[in-house]
Amino acid sequence: MLNVTVEGTKISVKEGTALEELAKRFQRPGAPVILLAYTGEKLRELHHTIDEDCDIRFVTNEEQTGYMTYKRTVNFVFLKACEEVLGEGCTNRITMNYSIGNSTFCEFSLDDLKVDDDLARKIQNKMRELVRQDLKIKKVSYNTFEARKRFAQQGMKEKVRLFRFRRVSRTNVYSLDGYENYFYGYMAPSTGYIQDFYVDAYQGGIVLQIPRRDHLHSVSRFTPQPKLFHVMQRSRSWSKLMRVDTVGALNEEITNGDINNLILVQEALQEKLLADIASKIVDDGKKVVLIAGPSSSGKTTFSHRLAIQLQIDGLTPHPISLDDYFLDRELSPRDEEGNYNFETIASLDLELFNEDINCLLAGKQVQLPTYNFVSGKREYKGNYKKIGPDDVLVIEGIHGLNGMLSSEISEEDKYKIYVSALSQINIDEHNRIPSSDGRLLRRIVRDARHRGTDAKTTIGRWESVRRGEELNIFPYQEEADIMFNSAQIYELAVLKQYAEPLLFQISPGCPEYQESKRLLKFLDYFLSVKSEDIPKTSLLREFIGGSCFET
Repeated sequence: MLNVTVEGTKISVKEGTALEELAKRFQRPGAPVILLAYTGEKLRELHHTIDEDCDIRFVTNEEQTGYMTYKRTVNFVFLKACEEVLGEGCTNRITMNYSIGNSTFCEFSLDDLKVDDDLARKIQNKMRELVRQDLKIKKVSYNTFEARKRFAQQGMKEKVRLFRFRRVSRTNVYSLDGYENYFYGYMAPSTGYIQDFYVDAYQGGIVLQIPRRDHLHSVSRFTPQPKLFHVMQRSRSWSKLMRVDTVGALNEEITNGDINNLILVQEALQEKLLADIASKIVDDGKKVVLIAGPSSSGKTTFSHRLAIQLQIDGLTPHPISLDDYFLDRELSPRDEEGNYNFETIASLDLELFNEDINCLLAGKQVQLPTYNFVSGKREYKGNYKKIGPDDVLVIEGIHGLNGMLSSEISEEDKYKIYVSALSQINIDEHNRIPSSDGRLLRRIVRDARHRGTDAKTTIGRWESVRRGEELNIFPYQEEADIMFNSAQIYELAVLKQYAEPLLFQISPGCPEYQESKRLLKFLDYFLSVKSEDIPKTSLLREFIGGSCFET
């Protein structure tokens, strides 16, 4: 018998006992679903057996790692259901493209297939049937060459491309009732673990929905976000135009020596969009440009490049940071833990902001404040500003799209821009790259280079950053007049060389170690691209250094 401690309870178990067996003993009715477990410092799937004394901590879908496991399992069951409904081999023409809220948009490239509500119901009913059967999900290890051969036979060309560049000798493949597929990350042990999901038809594709992490027991029905959907569709069109919409295709561009052309085309496409935005601002006579977006979206460089385009069109831009309108620290609101909450809009002096902007728009001279982050006080340092008829205010801050911010400023004067880094490529047909992973890697590299913050600290803060975005940024993104995708097809291949040494610094035993390990595995899919080829005006330079906009 082995002595193990499970969630603080000491018990004896037989050698070879599966973690799933213990999970079922400790799973409470109505509680978040146990999907993974730590044995000591190692994260395990529940099919793993216990072979030595250890401490066990279960991971539920309430945690990010467990939540992504739930989502991945739903995706697998969805693809299996499609095989059952549409016929064997259909999934090599189904792409899981991108997330909209808690939903994944799936694109079907099957001739003469009508993707409508009727098809959505058929797929959902088949998924429900698979869940009721509680079918085992098996993990099979293949020689990587053999795995590549098997997927070639199935017609999954992007997996074949991906595996061409795999450095590891073996590859884990998941099997569900005879259907095999490869997934980046962990999987639940059987279909019965996923009870909550919904399938809808939307814009010629299928939207696969799961519960939100903060509301796990029910699925909020899909709410269309047409502006976000449009910018994602446009980005996917760009990547398809350049024939680089997967990691395998990107790696081929690198090995073929075509990466410089890809970089130049990508940068030119972004510059064209920036020029179009500037022209729109001029044509519509806008005087106040509000720019918002989540962390590490490249808002600063975007603002600089937009300012140049506005100057080309005959306007003089004046940058204003919302950070300078923070309330004095002692007047700032606090969160539920008693800490100052600088991410809520209530931390800004909205009355003063609106007064200053309206005075400027009226042609008056205004002394703008500067916030001292050391003292926590607002200061006035003689920063007087007065704007003329050909001037425009460019205001950057996370609350730029929140109507409360500029409630006293005329809507006719405002132009609102949402900037985010939305992944343009997939790992393969069925493995998305979460946009948050790209932003996290950007932030890890930037914080280490420019703010003296190590990767461990950045990862440790990331969950809190994401919560703030969910509350203060994402709910307002559809308020934008236009969305700008700052992600570049090639950027993860560049960030790789900077991020890997930083991630390797995190030691086993740290709470952030598992995330660093996951990111390292993710980066291993990419071949490297040297940074010397990146233009000094590129948005990516904000994170890797060498930007011509740095002061």
